[in-house]
Parts: sequence; C-alpha cells; structure tokens
Amino acid sequence: MSARYPERIVCLTEETTETLYLLGEERRIVGISGYTVRPPRARREKPRVSAFLSARIDKILELKPDLVLGFSDLQADIARDLAKAGLNIMIFNQRSVGEILSMIQMLASLVGAPEKGAALIQRLETGLREVSENAWENPRWPKAAQDGHLATLGFHGDFAPFSPKMANSITPSRRRASNRARRRATCRAGRAAPNRSRHGAYGRRRR
Repeated sequence: MSARYPERIVCLTEETTETLYLLGEERRIVGISGYTVRPPRARREKPRVSAFLSARIDKILELKPDLVLGFSDLQADIARDLAKAGLNIMIFNQRSVGEILSMIQMLASLVGAPEKGAALIQRLETGLREVSENAWENPRWPKAAQDGHLATLGFHGDFAPFSPKMANSITPSRRRASNRARRRATCRAGRAAPNRSRHGAYGRRRR
C-alpha cells in the first residue's frame, strides 16, 4: 500500500480548523471543537467532539480519524487517552506570530499542501506589514489587529501588530507614540478610563 496524507482529521481547537479551511483542505476534517466559531460554516458542516479541556473519546474513535490535532500541554490528557487508543496525535504549541506562521506551514505540509501554506503565510505577512505601517497614523490599530485569521490563532489587539524582527527596528519615540494611541483607543472604547492621577473623575484638580 502506498503512503498517503491524512484524510480524516479531528481538530481539538479552532486554530487548526480555520487553517485547514483557509488552505482549502476542509474536506479532510471529520470532527471539531465545540468552541469553534471560525469559520462559521464549520459548525454547520462538522460534528463537535470536544471542549477545550475534555473530549468525547468514544465519539472521536467512532469517526476513525487518521490524525488528531491539538494544542499545548492543556490538552495533554486528551492526547494521552487518544494515543492509548492507537490514534496519531499532533500537538502544536504556537505562542508567537512566528510560531503561528510555522504552525500553518507545518499543517499545510502534513496534508500535502505546502504551496498553499506558503501562499497563505505570504498573505498574512503582507497583512501584518500593512497593519504595522498604518499603526502610527491610525490610533484604532488594536481593533484592526483583531481582524482576520491571526486573531483566531492568538494574535489579538493586546499584541503589537508586527513580528519581533519588525519590533526591533522601531525607535523608542515611535513606540511611545504607539502606546499613546493605544491608550486613547482604549479610552474611547470604554474599556478603561484616562489616567487621572492629578485630576478628579470629571477633570477637576484634586484638593
């Protein structure tokens, strides 16, 4: 029998589900996490077989997956039980933008679509550069950074919209300007109040 790529994949977290959809390889998915919301169609098309810290092992076994994808040590117990049942398990542990992009390329290679993975990564890197370049003119960049695929993969507005390599090229004055813009955007969104160390709640000087 010739070797083949995985054809029946269970995704225990949303990240790998969305990545496979973006790669155009969603036909391989036979089960997803109950917390999956992106892409919305995944919840309509795929059975839900797990939460984040627990899974329906019997349901997963019924699906006869040839690969199960999980995330970090938080799903170690699930991975152990599935491995004992004889399934192939792949645990990703992406914690940074670079690791997210590496995960995409690795997953693309696992399903025999490295070219699609490279194209997706190029598109995401272009988006990151555009967000970084616009951050200095647009004080609402934390919201902008939440849009798109990287938000699901853990790249949220709480993170700077650029890679560590880009961050090293930013001057202190630019970083301070970015921080000021971030505080203004946060105040406008009602998530925090301005710094009033010298003034009262309505702008009056404290006595």
